[in-house]
Amino acid sequence: MTQDYIIEIDNVSMMFNLSSEKIDNIKEYFLKFIKGQLFFERFIALDNISFKVRRGEVFGIVGLNGAGKSTLLKIIAGVLKPTTGKVYVNGSMAPLIELGAGFNFDLTGRENIFLNGAVLGYSRAFMNEKYEDILKFSELEDFIDVPLKNYSSGMVARLAFSIATVVNPDI
Repeated sequence: MTQDYIIEIDNVSMMFNLSSEKIDNIKEYFLKFIKGQLFFERFIALDNISFKVRRGEVFGIVGLNGAGKSTLLKIIAGVLKPTTGKVYVNGSMAPLIELGAGFNFDLTGRENIFLNGAVLGYSRAFMNEKYEDILKFSELEDFIDVPLKNYSSGMVARLAFSIATVVNPDI
């Protein structure tokens, strides 16, 4: 990867195995696995995608529903690992596609700030430094020590957005 590019996608493919039937529990899954009765259909979400984005460029991903746009963004953000191919990201990133990924709804808002920060790769020292900014932007001061399971969906979204945008990312 050269320094001219902030993102390089090199022959990235993503395949998923879709179950042909609904399995409700681990026991049923295990029994079908032992008997050789698990059947999956292969679904190719992305097929050998390649492109490069230079620092300072603006780019968009356009396509029909089911075309793989979100899958590609999750791969770039590091939320998903591609089945094949390479992804190079040269800079810091604030992935908004998976807001709140890693939240534990039994923990308080305060605890989830540090948990989600760790999931996003931020140090505890960085999260301590940014804690007041996150709290102020989310407007959740009165609820920060309440478990997330008692938050409204809007409150959870505000907390997640506040954490994700606390940095000034390159991407």
